[in-house]
This record gives sequence, structure tokens and C-alpha cells, in this order.
Amino acid sequence: MKELFKGCWTVPNLLSVIRILLIPVFAVLFYDGEYLWAVFVLFLSGLSDFLDGKIARRFNQVSALGKVLDPVADKFTQITIAVMLFLEFRKSSSSAMQAFSWVFLFFLVKEGIMVLGGAFMLAKGLRPSAAEIYGKVATFAFYGVMLLIIAFAPGFGAFHEWWTMPEWFIMVLVVISAILTLIALLSYVPGFFKQIKYHVVNYEDLKKVEDEKK
Repeated sequence: MKELFKGCWTVPNLLSVIRILLIPVFAVLFYDGEYLWAVFVLFLSGLSDFLDGKIARRFNQVSALGKVLDPVADKFTQITIAVMLFLEFRKSSSSAMQAFSWVFLFFLVKEGIMVLGGAFMLAKGLRPSAAEIYGKVATFAFYGVMLLIIAFAPGFGAFHEWWTMPEWFIMVLVVISAILTLIALLSYVPGFFKQIKYHVVNYEDLKKVEDEKK
């Protein structure tokens, strides 16, 4: 734990904390029907996600805590968005949108797997892998698609009076985002098992040394 908080007072970590604090703000605004403000908060969240990585690399402010906070903020933000849109689509007057709402649970399941996997690795003293390019692309696509839906979806979009996204277009965008998310999830699998295997081998070697000492 001491190593985790070493050099933690950085701007990128502050941005990650702000992003985590914005999650309940977004949920309350969306639930209360304040979709315009919900779009604004989600935009701020996505912008802070973009900036914290840039700042960390540009000013050499990468920290152990930041490598935990950033994905935690991402995952809980995406879980919240998926849940809120699932509930909203279930209330739709369109039977097609109601049926399609279940796709949002895929994002929920994916993030749940990532959270559990990360917690398991931390419990074993391992460090979860940093986001691969697939993960970054999937996250960017997710934020973009969900912002468009909350802004222009029929019925509840913040700007749907200016332009309403056709239902088929929403479905195509969400499916593309889901495919990218699946690819990102699968890209973490080799690294996960590699670290677990390395941990097991090291544990067995350490146990042999201890047995020989006895």
C-alpha cells in the first residue's frame, strides 16, 4: 500500500478522482431527466480521461496509484452509463428499442469481469495490465456513441428536437461499440494468464527454497 501511494499527488490522479466524483452526478442528472446537463457532465468526464493520460506522459507524472485510479474511473463510469441507458431504453415506446436495451448489459458484464479480474490480481499482489490500444479505442468509441445517444436519441435525447437519430443508426453504433469492447476484453486475456502463470511459478520456486532451508 505504501508503494501504491508513492508520488500520488499529481494532476492526472486529481483528474481521475474528479472523474469518479462525476459518476453519481451524471446518474442523478440522467435519472431526473436533466439530459442536457448529463451530456455536459459526461463530456467533462471523457475530456478528463483524455487529459490525464496526456499530462501523465508529457510531464512524467505516471504513478502506481494512477494506474489503478484511471481504469477504476473508466469502468465505473461505463457501468453507470450502461445501466442508465438500459433503464431508459426499457421505458421506450418502441418495442425495437425495448428489445435492444439488453445489449447494454453486455457492457455491464464486460466491465464487471474487468473489475473482478483486477481485484483478483491485486489480491494476489499483481498489477493489472495497462490499457492496450484495443482498450483505448473501445473506450473512445464507447464514450462517443453514448454521448451521441444521450444527445440525439428519440424521446429523451438532450437535442432530439434539433435532430433525432434513427433507431437503426443507434443499433449499428451500439453494436460496433460492443464488438470493439469484446475485442478489447479478449486482448487482456493473454496478459492476465501470463501474470498468473508467472506468479504461480515464482510461488512454487519460493516454496522450494523455504522447504530446502527447513
